[in-house]
Amino acid sequence: MNELKVQEYQGFEQIKQVDENGNEFWYARDLAPVLEYAKWENFQKVINRAMLSCKNSGLSLVSNFPEVRKTVQIPSIAGTKNIIDYKLSRYACYLIVQNGDPRKEVIALGQTYFATQTRKQELMSDYFHQLDEDNKRLVVRGEVKQWNQMLAEAAHEAGVITNEEFADFQNAGYMGLYGGETVKDIHARKQLTPSQKILDYMNSQELISNLFRISLAEDKIRKENIQGANNARIAHNEVGQEVRNTILRVNGTAGKATNSH
Repeated sequence: MNELKVQEYQGFEQIKQVDENGNEFWYARDLAPVLEYAKWENFQKVINRAMLSCKNSGLSLVSNFPEVRKTVQIPSIAGTKNIIDYKLSRYACYLIVQNGDPRKEVIALGQTYFATQTRKQELMSDYFHQLDEDNKRLVVRGEVKQWNQMLAEAAHEAGVITNEEFADFQNAGYMGLYGGETVKDIHARKQLTPSQKILDYMNSQELISNLFRISLAEDKIRKENIQGANNARIAHNEVGQEVRNTILRVNGTAGKATNSH
């Protein structure tokens, strides 16, 4: 990693805050200069686009973009002024860098920082490995949910619009990872009722396999600027196959990574 990347990653880390419940967040007023926005008015426009993306993804604006008020000193008037700020979740920060100026290198670095590196490192941390199976599953299930929302947004931008197209897109990824099984097939194999979701009935290893499928597919679609529902479907299937092949090379069998009940 070059020196610029190291400095920028450190910049994101240095402005990170942690609340009383241990939840991390970033203040928008701190993030703006790190992303090289000198004027708050310009950064507010990026935040507004990010908030729209959040809303379109069906996520809570209150949870990801809670508005706060701050009192700051204004030397020119020898007084104070109330200003708007936001306590941004990691997902909110990700949406902001996705909607930022693509000509800025720091924007691309921010996408990597918020969307990929930190979360994957956390899944490999000592803390994660010390958890029991139930808590591991809960942690990864939360990650899968967040990444699925990001993948859905990327797919929509690529041209996956109708419910039928999205179902085909989702099936393609599962078929790649599960050796040809569709969502319906996996649902039947796990003997689930129609109302039960297959992701809720996977062990931590199987969820991690799906997490990598989902995150890699999202990254591929965005970086390669894939367009068209069929092309997106093919890309998702290819990523699923690559993850499956990697599991087979390492373990010799898909095993718990794709076949748990």
